[in-house]
Amino acid sequence: MALLEVRDLSVVFGRKRQKPFTAVDGVSFSVAAGQTVGLVGESGCGKSVTSLAIMGLLPKRGVRVSGSVTFDGTELLTLSDKQLRDRRGRDLGMVFQDPLTSLNPVIPIGLQVTEVLRRHRGLDHKKAQAEATELLNKVGIPDPNRRLSEYPHQLSGGMRQRALIAIALACQPRLLIADEPTTALDVTIQAQILNLLKELVAGTDTALIMITHDLGVVAGLCDEVNVLYAGRVVERAARHELFADPRHPYTHGLLGSIPRLDSARSAKLAPITGSVADNIPWADGCAFAPRCPNALQGCVEQPPELETQDTRLLRCYNPVLPATTAAKEG
Repeated sequence: MALLEVRDLSVVFGRKRQKPFTAVDGVSFSVAAGQTVGLVGESGCGKSVTSLAIMGLLPKRGVRVSGSVTFDGTELLTLSDKQLRDRRGRDLGMVFQDPLTSLNPVIPIGLQVTEVLRRHRGLDHKKAQAEATELLNKVGIPDPNRRLSEYPHQLSGGMRQRALIAIALACQPRLLIADEPTTALDVTIQAQILNLLKELVAGTDTALIMITHDLGVVAGLCDEVNVLYAGRVVERAARHELFADPRHPYTHGLLGSIPRLDSARSAKLAPITGSVADNIPWADGCAFAPRCPNALQGCVEQPPELETQDTRLLRCYNPVLPATTAAKEG
């Protein structure tokens, strides 16, 4: 049974006298306890807005959120601000993209960790300090006692990200959302953070949503992958199936633009032409059609539905041929 159920989630931005902009358009997916689900796509595809809608962190004015977000049987979108605050940190944790802007620069790290422990677990100062030290040690921060009194600018990028993870895990949440947690880190620290997340999820029943544009991160961490484009899921499949046999032209293009160690040094990357801004409204057709090498006339006349194809979900009129079929025809 799924711990989190997202159904037909839509987020529209726009105030009076402004043209509405749909950032998330009917997104649906689920996450079971102990499962890691990826949301991938270029910047501007709606990944982060989806996570903010789930957490109830979008502004109240100028934003319309519709659909359903059910966590352990409770509809989150209808909860009051107070009820959401009680849930966030205790049952729902989130690691944001940039720790330097997510951490308060004028408050020591220790106070930012203990605040969560005292608010949601009711610990006194002494017990919260001891728990905070243990948390920093658990996420791999050296000399945690000294780090508790330091400010965010005194920590390296990797340690700041670890501190954010410690805050998110302080109350042992049942669902953790990681929004591009390794974007600003070098590859060595990136690998350490990913291993940390993998170990933390493996040791508990915590469900993890990994939001990233880096398919290498997805390959090493996620059980299931949702590929988003212009606010809609265009392909959903198990990790191994998606990487072995991408069907949607957008997924195929994302994988084709990644350097491969087994490729010849003279081999050129195959980037996706245009940008994510080059799309048409989903109401008129497939938003990816202006950039798609497989586009047909029907792609710009009627939007494709997300339908089952073999063991995956696919939103495409002219998908990439399965690897086995392509090999036979070749």
